[in-house]
Amino acid sequence: MDTDDARRALVERARKEVSGPEEAAEYGRLMALVRDGLPPARREELVRVLAEPGRPLWSRELAAFALGCAGDRRAFETLVLLLNHRDAPRCASAAHALARLGDPRTARAAAALATNPLRTAYALHPVRLLTALRAPESVPALTTTLERLLAARTPYWPVALACVEGLGALGDRRAVPVLTTARDHARLAAPAEAALARLDGTAGGEARRGAESR
Repeated sequence: MDTDDARRALVERARKEVSGPEEAAEYGRLMALVRDGLPPARREELVRVLAEPGRPLWSRELAAFALGCAGDRRAFETLVLLLNHRDAPRCASAAHALARLGDPRTARAAAALATNPLRTAYALHPVRLLTALRAPESVPALTTTLERLLAARTPYWPVALACVEGLGALGDRRAVPVLTTARDHARLAAPAEAALARLDGTAGGEARRGAESR
């Protein structure tokens, strides 16, 4: 999904959350702020939205998304909180903005969320964000998360699948052992095999055969 599509989805979802005439007026004001670019004065107004108490969550999300996509790092804390939200659409919106924010803290925060065993049910978008970032933290975090999921009695299959696909996309041969283990799980067999096939040519195949022989 590109930024325009992500913005449209967020705007429509926020519109449905508006309650009462005061929030409707606030919604209209925010739409005027985030439309047609973000000059400095508009950015400052959106930063105030993030800081003011009592604001509805949808207004903070709109402000943080716009600032994040514009590369304004003052949105970082709000976006990380939304990335850890129980509602998947908010997580997806936050991940999209964080991927464009360019804050060096993002990968570390996403890795902490993805690897937290108490938050596994909400790890899907942090895992996908780590894949998009291709940061030094990405492969270790996805590997750790997938290893834990494969060892669980009832894994969260969507998160496990996202880890498998992410490791395949990242193309790092350190993932060979855990992808080989994932291939033994019926729900992950085909995507794990596809991920292994994406690893780097002959060297990847040799690494895989070495892992399988141990």
